[in-house]
Amino acid sequence: MISRSDTADAIEIFADHVVSTPVEAIPADAIIAAKTFLLDSLGVGLAGTRAPYVDEWIAGQGSGAPGDGGRIWGIGGTLPTPAAAAVNGYLIHNSEYDCVHEAAVLHPMATLLSALLAEVEGRAAQGQITDGRALLRAIILGVDVSTSIGNAVTTGLKFFRPATAGGFGATAAIGAIAGFDRETLLDAFGLYYAQAGGTMQAHTEGLALLAMQAGFCARNAVVAAHMAERGIPGTRGTLEGPFGFLRIMEDGYNRAALLGGLGKIWRITEVAHKPFPSGRATHGLIDAASTLKAEHGFPADAIERIEASVPPLTHRLIGRPVKAGMQANYARLSGPYTAARMLITGKLDLTDFTEAALSDPATLDLGARITAAADGNPDPNAFAPVTVVVVLKDGRRLERTADVVYGNPAKPMSREAHLQKFRRNLAHARGGLPAENAERLIALVDDLEGVDDVRTLIDLVVPAR
Repeated sequence: MISRSDTADAIEIFADHVVSTPVEAIPADAIIAAKTFLLDSLGVGLAGTRAPYVDEWIAGQGSGAPGDGGRIWGIGGTLPTPAAAAVNGYLIHNSEYDCVHEAAVLHPMATLLSALLAEVEGRAAQGQITDGRALLRAIILGVDVSTSIGNAVTTGLKFFRPATAGGFGATAAIGAIAGFDRETLLDAFGLYYAQAGGTMQAHTEGLALLAMQAGFCARNAVVAAHMAERGIPGTRGTLEGPFGFLRIMEDGYNRAALLGGLGKIWRITEVAHKPFPSGRATHGLIDAASTLKAEHGFPADAIERIEASVPPLTHRLIGRPVKAGMQANYARLSGPYTAARMLITGKLDLTDFTEAALSDPATLDLGARITAAADGNPDPNAFAPVTVVVVLKDGRRLERTADVVYGNPAKPMSREAHLQKFRRNLAHARGGLPAENAERLIALVDDLEGVDDVRTLIDLVVPAR
């Protein structure tokens, strides 16, 4: 039974949840969602091998030296477990294509899965094999921890929550597969918090560093788990103490929202797909604008201007204008750029962030005539509703509000759309993975409960020697 003490730091209740919840207690819809976003995250990690700075990032993490531990997805080679976690965490998040829990404003799989699968490989080398059921349990419980933290926050982003809170989810997931007892897991949480970091300044400046921060926190979760396992104590007021995470790295939170859903709401079922490789906050604008185009059939060159009314968080995250010479990291988080590409080309995929696309005159021209204004929504963490007005050159004004954005569980991608996204991402990987690997991975993840050693999944996302 999980303790609900009003005086215990919430981290203790999270530790109890992770330690005491058996896989048999997890409902079928949570298992299905975990499989979906495991496959999705492997795919976006493979696609991320073509992003800027990948080779520099690998060299920096491994100092150019191989070691026992985890393999690098889509590229190959082995690095010590913490470094492998860091590298794969960057690969998952660098294309802004990974899943997101909207209410928590958190990408729950980037930090978690990269740390977890690196740790799975490291532990297997010591004789501890992780099967599919254990992997599913670890993913679901880790997502519960990170997104419950984010979901409880009542103030806007200051630190980069997908990395900082995401690291708690990674720590929980490692503790789950390692079989940590309550005290060891509490030590690991405290030791992770001492290393947590990630600034929104990287977002403001449109830097690749933003995604690297997910890698930093994945690495630090691995290190924290190893330190705790060796008996190093961690803090106990980790979340709610006078200098705990929720008082220092966030500015306000609701304790009932923090703890009330544990064991009742499985947060993995609330996670939204990313149908486009751009910031989730761009998706409402893209969704509404493309729906208007589909309904009314106007060509992009008939548009005079577009005006969007968006929540303050959305405006803060993607209100940046198009500009000459912008880099992909900047453009992925520009509502005007991403909407312009969708309206001109009829799609938005990884090829829309190449140098040629970023400098396309028609895109820059239309993007300059797309603006977004904050609508005064009192929720500092809201992504919707988004209202878009398209003003055509013939004087017509067309309006559409997206109350729920495509990819949200209430407006989901179909299974076929999800699988096509995965196949495209695998084909995009640098290492030239065989197309048949996609079908084998889909089948393995569908039947993950029957997989005795989950390293077989990693075998299929690493180029054969």
